[in-house]
Amino acid sequence: MNDMPRRGPIARFFVGVWDAMNFTRRLILNLLFLLLLFVFLAILMAGPRNKPLLDRTTLVIAPEGNLVEQFSSDPLTRALERALGEKGGEVQLRDLVRALDAAAKDKRVERVVLNLDKLQAAGMASLRETAGAIARVKASGKQVVAFSEMMDQKQYLLASQASEVYLDPMGGMLLEGLGRYRTYYREGLQDKLGVDVHLFKVGEYKSAAEPYVLDAASPEAKEADLYWMNDVWQRYLADVAKARKLDAAKLSQQIDQMPEGIEAANGDLAKFAVATKLVDGLKTHEEVDDLLRQRGVADDDAPGGYRQASFDEYLTQIDSGLSAVDPRPQVAVVVAEGEIRGGEQPPGTVGGVSTAELLREARDDDNVKAVVLRVDSPGGEVFASEQIRREIVGLKKAGKPVAVSMGDLAASGGYWISMDADRIYADASTITGSIGIFGLIPTIPRALEKIGVRSDGVGTTRFAGAFDITRPLQPEVGQVIQSVIEKGYRDFTGRVATARKKPVEQVDAIARGRVWTGAQAKERGLVDELGGVHQAIEFAAKRAELGQQGDYQVRYIEKAATPFERFFTGFIASRAGGALMRDSDLARSLIAKASPQTAKDLRFLESSITPTRGVPVKALAYCFCGF
Repeated sequence: MNDMPRRGPIARFFVGVWDAMNFTRRLILNLLFLLLLFVFLAILMAGPRNKPLLDRTTLVIAPEGNLVEQFSSDPLTRALERALGEKGGEVQLRDLVRALDAAAKDKRVERVVLNLDKLQAAGMASLRETAGAIARVKASGKQVVAFSEMMDQKQYLLASQASEVYLDPMGGMLLEGLGRYRTYYREGLQDKLGVDVHLFKVGEYKSAAEPYVLDAASPEAKEADLYWMNDVWQRYLADVAKARKLDAAKLSQQIDQMPEGIEAANGDLAKFAVATKLVDGLKTHEEVDDLLRQRGVADDDAPGGYRQASFDEYLTQIDSGLSAVDPRPQVAVVVAEGEIRGGEQPPGTVGGVSTAELLREARDDDNVKAVVLRVDSPGGEVFASEQIRREIVGLKKAGKPVAVSMGDLAASGGYWISMDADRIYADASTITGSIGIFGLIPTIPRALEKIGVRSDGVGTTRFAGAFDITRPLQPEVGQVIQSVIEKGYRDFTGRVATARKKPVEQVDAIARGRVWTGAQAKERGLVDELGGVHQAIEFAAKRAELGQQGDYQVRYIEKAATPFERFFTGFIASRAGGALMRDSDLARSLIAKASPQTAKDLRFLESSITPTRGVPVKALAYCFCGF
């Protein structure tokens, strides 16, 4: 028998490398398998975090972060943030309201404690909706105790609804009024950098783009802003005065005389708050805990020493009682929050394609009998707004009633996507209107010259390359753009006239970019009813003949989480997963940070000039009308 030929050194080298690769591959796969097995066992051993809710429990609501209509991050990111102990994220308005409404009826909840110091509220409409839920808890006969160390006037609107309001002796709280001040960039862009921003608009009140072309607010912008802001402020004073059993006129007078009042209190803001009857007393956090321990059930293992459930724990209790399969007909709610942009957009931004797809999903779902569009948007791109509006029209043609519920802001493009609903609801302090169109074209030849760069070339016609921002904007090109913007304004007012059954001339008189509160908009026929999302849901259900509340279910249609996100979120929510992630510096690096307002303004300018196929300028329906 012949011997097998011996391998040479080169062959032996490559065979050895191959064997090493196979060994490494098997090792990695085995380690991965062991890791997954460990994760699975950890989840099983950790068990659920929530514990049963006992009688005489105090519900402690101390939310941290921005009050929003819809989470802007995915479930996995939120779970990571909670596991890492990161605070200051987001709190959904619907979660806050449903927890309060559930507590009002829950016999196990004896009282509610509010600590709102870390709640960052966006607008008055969502605050008033939350305040109404707090008032319903108090009306149910349950104590509501609010405590604060440092509180602003938005947080105080909620705290004022409590049965008792306590402030730390070294704390402070002032009512100062509403202000709206913006940063203006004309000198910096034009004189310093050499960037010429050309504004094309219709309507003397359409002030959204003024900061890019002026050094200060125009008289028209100040007139319009002060008109709606005074309406919101007077309503704020009335809400606080009613809750605290005070006189609104006297409360306003106390604000005007604030310097004398604080001086009389020897500069002590806490004592000044007591003197003006905005708070009931001064107590430290420990003293409030002692009070709650005396009134409730002592529990040495609980924070503060009394039996309690946190906001998140209570939400888990509520959700655990929901049935996975509900055969009742549905009222679907689609949230449109944030700027309106073209294409697919993540939550927190309204996408012309992605939001339209959610509405189309509601139209195609036979279980959905009616739809509510919850709008909290300053507007944005006209074409994207029109894509969403068409889906509203499609829902109505399919026989499904549509109601719009306006949140803090439903202006400009936010009104565009709302106007064709069967009924529009807004809070009295919602900011809406701003029916107008504008376009921005920055040109940078002077900026390039500052660094010795110039643009030159040839074209087959005098308009070839005319919209290139490296070239000066010719007057005839500006004429083309202005015509496009005027056409967009005619489209906007014409659609409003058709949807609201008004003459175009009447719409134009209340349009021209002017901003209104919800109450002012109702007086002018832009809004049908004053109310929140619950009223809009009730209307949609009634129009669809779904019976009384309880005969139908409410379902929010949102982008579904992936299987991996659901699995990993469940793992992080467990005790073992949370402990693992808290020790991970890598996971901490995944948490995004917010950018400054100035950067946001300049990004908006940049996005507004992104070329759009077939049109010389991107028509925008946007309103910088938050405060």
